Amino acid sequence: MSSEDLRRTILKRIRNLNVWQRGGQRAPHKPLLILLALGRIQRGENRLAAYPDIENKLAELLREFGPPREAVHPEYPFWRLQRDGLWEVIETRPVRRRASNTDALASELRRFQIPGGFPEEIHNLFRQDRSLVAEVALQLLQVHFAGSLHGEILAAVGLDCLGQPAAAPDQSPFRKAVLDAYDHACALCGYDVRLGKADLALGAAHIRWRPSGGPDTVENGLALCAIHHRAFDRGALTLDTELRIEVSPHLRGANGLQEHFTSLNGRPARLPKDRNLTPSSQYLRWHHQNVFWSHHLPSTRT
Repeated sequence: MSSEDLRRTILKRIRNLNVWQRGGQRAPHKPLLILLALGRIQRGENRLAAYPDIENKLAELLREFGPPREAVHPEYPFWRLQRDGLWEVIETRPVRRRASNTDALASELRRFQIPGGFPEEIHNLFRQDRSLVAEVALQLLQVHFAGSLHGEILAAVGLDCLGQPAAAPDQSPFRKAVLDAYDHACALCGYDVRLGKADLALGAAHIRWRPSGGPDTVENGLALCAIHHRAFDRGALTLDTELRIEVSPHLRGANGLQEHFTSLNGRPARLPKDRNLTPSSQYLRWHHQNVFWSHHLPSTRT
């Protein structure tokens, strides 16, 4: 297969990545593993890595950028990504499978230090073609994560995609409609600073993320300052069914914690004057189930 044909094949497999789905729940396990492996390539590390060397880092990424769960399972993408034609696992020793499916047991992957990585042909093309690495990484980010998290995720996996053109400031109709509805003030803290006529560090957040099927409608949006936009997308706070601010009990820190977070807990959100534009309960439920770090984290395995 020529390099150009292989490039097209890789991009097609990335587009068709088989990601677990159930009722709109997020499952970014495979995308995070691919991003982690791309970072390894960019640093010149070996093609194959033993599962224990992947496990802790991938588990950390899943806790940081995956849906809030009591437990994370990095063994799932490590084994299942093989089915997408983008990964191979070398069974240096036969490993036992789960009783319920064909997945290898994490304990076996760990015990025998089973290695995995991109197939050699794909690995070599990634090493030769930095633009392909950037294209795949950005496609995964755009399809599976909120835009405010992209920089953090790239930093976490050690991937430098700065050669790509910087994204233009968001001047979308969605942003304008949301900021107009909220009178150009943060729905959580009321921040409304402008520089000249332009809003300063104020944006429009999707409640249900666009990659997860959230529409560009005001009912699926909140005007948020830069701090609360990032915190909302990371699950540090949300709105409850009565449109009151709910702050995650998992937050820790000293400077800024009380001022920017705990002091807001239980307060009503600042809503649009047009009550037809208030946040939709269905989108808030999605955010609570898939993003917000609540008192009781779901135990569902994804």
